[in-house]
Amino acid sequence: MIRNLLLGVSTLALSACAAVGPDYRSPAPAAPAQTGFVGAASPAFTGEEPAGRWWSLLGDPVLDRLVGQALAANSDLRVAAANLALARAVLRETRAGRLPTTSVTSSVTYGRPSGQALGLQGSAGEGATFDAGLDVGYQLDLFGRVRRSIEASRADLEAVQAAFDVTRITIAAETTRAYADACNAGRQLQVAQESLRVQQRTFDLTRRQFEGGRGTALETNQAASLLEVTRAALPTLESQRRTALYRLAVLTGRPPAEFPQDVAACATSLALDRPIPVGSGAGLLARRPDIRQAERQLAASTARIGVATADLYPSISLGASVGSTATSLGGLASGSALRFSLGSLISWSFPNRSLARARVAQAEASQQAALARFDGTWLNALQETESALTNYAGELDRVATLRRARAASAEAARVARLRYQAGRESFQIVLDAERSLAQTEASLAQSQAQLSTYLITLFLALGGGWENQG
Repeated sequence: MIRNLLLGVSTLALSACAAVGPDYRSPAPAAPAQTGFVGAASPAFTGEEPAGRWWSLLGDPVLDRLVGQALAANSDLRVAAANLALARAVLRETRAGRLPTTSVTSSVTYGRPSGQALGLQGSAGEGATFDAGLDVGYQLDLFGRVRRSIEASRADLEAVQAAFDVTRITIAAETTRAYADACNAGRQLQVAQESLRVQQRTFDLTRRQFEGGRGTALETNQAASLLEVTRAALPTLESQRRTALYRLAVLTGRPPAEFPQDVAACATSLALDRPIPVGSGAGLLARRPDIRQAERQLAASTARIGVATADLYPSISLGASVGSTATSLGGLASGSALRFSLGSLISWSFPNRSLARARVAQAEASQQAALARFDGTWLNALQETESALTNYAGELDRVATLRRARAASAEAARVARLRYQAGRESFQIVLDAERSLAQTEASLAQSQAQLSTYLITLFLALGGGWENQG
């Protein structure tokens, strides 16, 4: 009954009073939302919104499996999930501030009360006193301190959820990057081995001609030098492939030695054979979880101004106590032993206003810093996306150019070898043609590797991949 009375009084008080401090309004609508990106004018892009599971656009079952494993077992994501659980628990704790506090007490004492206090002429008799009671206390939230605290904790939780989403898309991107790096190194290794095979054939030819009296030692040594320079690139490429495989193993929650064996055989660079959906600036602001995180942190900072402002006003506590006091244990159940108090436990605690005003100023400064971080975050998001669009489109053009150069170099090397064998060209022409072909092949493989890296960077900048967490 007393609990219901307290709740009723507090409800009336809450309905009559508004929470102090500023009400939050999101600045997101004021941020410039472009209708399209400047760098999206290339035919490599479309204005459609990006897919949530962007890595599935590549149509690679191995990659889909690896990203799924990483999202299920990665240690960084487990840390982010634990932080999310912690934020939820903090919100539950803050919400509990709206409920009354209760305590149950029981005691037994032996002594002699003051006869004077009891109105007796002489001393009171000695004896035992038994007491049992229930105390109820309630903090009236007249100025919205608890409400603003709950508002701040809820925004904190949503910011941590956004941080979890940031971790999720980062892990997906890093797993894709590690897979791409392993495949790119495999591709470059394959190109180097093919160049090595061609140059080995040329070296064997010059050696036979030298032994047959048709060639010179200079030609043989020049061919041997080019062969060994190409061979020297193989250990570095193999090391790059191995380190990418180790990174991929750790990202998927395994020791480095347990890297996926099927990826070790990959020799095809990741590529998308269709225009990339990139959406618009407005979609980016809604999709990037780091922007959402910054916006929620701003909301929490704004609510904490209200928490600090509430300390400028007195706090009011309402309490009640009911129990039984008797001189014998059996007497506790008698009606005459009943005691209660209500209303006399109201307390007014007037704050240190100088201290409270200083805390309000701190909260306001924190809110301004959070606003600046929000503005910086969405500006950086736009810059990252525009840069990623430009880099990808430029590298796509470079790959196309290098493919044409590779075809021309291959034809030039073929003709040079035929003319040399027919005695119509010097061996220096063959060496130059094969050196040019090897360099062009290597440049093309490197450009294809860079293109896959830019592709992953672009999707990471677009911010998708957290929406479907099943």
